[in-house]
Amino acid sequence: MSARSTTAQIATVVILFLSACGTTENKNQSTPKSFTVEIAQMKFNPAELKVHRGDTVIFLNHDMVTHDITEERSKSWSSSQLAANASWSLVVNKSADYFCSLHPVMKGKITVEK
Repeated sequence: MSARSTTAQIATVVILFLSACGTTENKNQSTPKSFTVEIAQMKFNPAELKVHRGDTVIFLNHDMVTHDITEERSKSWSSSQLAANASWSLVVNKSADYFCSLHPVMKGKITVEK
């Protein structure tokens, strides 16, 4: 076998390997999606939401009173106060329980699926 054909075979193997890596990587990555949580009648609807890391959750206040959305455990994130018909969005990085700090009986949960 000549050096030229060996080099061509190695180049072919490398190209096929790199193509396969790119294809596998693309299959594992998904396009981020948006989800909506409506606030109405003093409740978050849906109260539990399953998303993927990088997805966006949009909270829409359809109630007549002001609300906020605050991460429950360590208060690591919080919206501003949302008047009626206002909205706030969050790009999700990890699972969290949340509540309205103005009305603590209002609770919700975001679960990040793997």
